[in-house]
Amino acid sequence: MANTGSAPAAPRGTDGSHHPARTGWTAFAAVLMIFGGAMAIFQGIAAIAKDDVFVATRNYVFQFNLTGWGWIHLILGIVIVLAGCALFTGAFWARAVGVVLAGLGALANFAWLPHYPLWSIVLIAIDIFIIWALCAGPDRAKA
Repeated sequence: MANTGSAPAAPRGTDGSHHPARTGWTAFAAVLMIFGGAMAIFQGIAAIAKDDVFVATRNYVFQFNLTGWGWIHLILGIVIVLAGCALFTGAFWARAVGVVLAGLGALANFAWLPHYPLWSIVLIAIDIFIIWALCAGPDRAKA
């Protein structure tokens, strides 16, 4: 029987249950988390190695040690990548953890602004898209 004009049904598994991991927004958030986490890992490695890419702005409100920030970004990036992978399972806890970690990532990149402003703004935007995609999730199709 053909579907006439109604919205497509939410993806269902073989047992009839909904699988949020199979919705577009959750997959979008998972991919962005893996990408954003990988970029944070690279950012952290570069900061730990005292790369010349980063500059310290004088008289900025947030003045932190570059190596310390490198470790923060490295650890946060690894956790964000793992949470992004967990989103593909469709677990609700992974969505909640994803929102929290994306928020922490946005805050970390906000404090990172004096070291690498353009990249920080890009990663803040990615974190905001992640939060939006996880909060818009599978229930959006029902509206």
